[in-house]
Amino acid sequence: MDTHETIGFVGLGVMGGPMCQNMARKHQSKVLAFDLSDEALRAVEEEGAERVASLADLAQASNIIFLSLPGDPQVDAVATEILNAKGKCKVVVDLSTTSVEAARAVAQKLAVAGIEFADAPVARTREAAQQGALSIMVGAEQDLFDRIKPFLDYIATDITHGGKVGTGQVLKLVNNMLVFANTVAVAEMMVLGEAGGVDPEVLLDAVSKGSGDSFVLRNHARKAMLPRRFPDKAFSPEYVLKDIGGVFALAHSTGVNLPSAETTRSYYEAAINHGYSGRYFPCVVELVDKGLMCAGKIKKDAS
Repeated sequence: MDTHETIGFVGLGVMGGPMCQNMARKHQSKVLAFDLSDEALRAVEEEGAERVASLADLAQASNIIFLSLPGDPQVDAVATEILNAKGKCKVVVDLSTTSVEAARAVAQKLAVAGIEFADAPVARTREAAQQGALSIMVGAEQDLFDRIKPFLDYIATDITHGGKVGTGQVLKLVNNMLVFANTVAVAEMMVLGEAGGVDPEVLLDAVSKGSGDSFVLRNHARKAMLPRRFPDKAFSPEYVLKDIGGVFALAHSTGVNLPSAETTRSYYEAAINHGYSGRYFPCVVELVDKGLMCAGKIKKDAS
């Protein structure tokens, strides 16, 4: 694919905004952007992107379209609008995290019109998105992967080709499930260590130098759980449960039992039930600290 072709970008949220900005700064031709937020559009315009009035306008003018959307329904709806626009778009790359089944269904829908599809969910933090240093896991045929990789290089430092359509989402769901489970484990151990007389900051310093070190410990624990900062408009328990739902859909379709993942899911359900709806998901440490969990379940006598 010619890197001089026009890029379309749909979805300028927490991750999509920085990704679109990087593409606008680095791409040699036009980057068109569409979002429902005027503020988000202004931010990418400052980096050289051009706003369009409608998704149909974007689809008609773009050669390749990138999506960064909340989940399955939004990706399917946008794919339908791209089809209806009958524009010059020949490739759609979905940077969102969706279910494996949804990715394969959208690929089949677009293929009818001769549009190729790659699921390419992104991993790492918003800071990494701003720096163009994401990790991307791609599900696509080899020739399509080779064609889109120069565009993915605008926003990522690590790009993995997992296989055919859907495998990008398999990799991303596995990645996220490990993050969510590790967050719960670190939360429990931070509270336990403090109860045993060790300052939480000392605990994180010590463990980060040993075999218990992890991305979650160095990032979520230090930046959120230690100072107890769980802002709104970050990755919330609701988004966690959306992704965990994708994990269990895959587990059901493959016949794999996931008891540990089920326990992890109960923590994020409890976070919503105890007033942390919409807050940054490492807030599960508060559930442990307040004694609201028992054997992976909400205590029956918890208020």
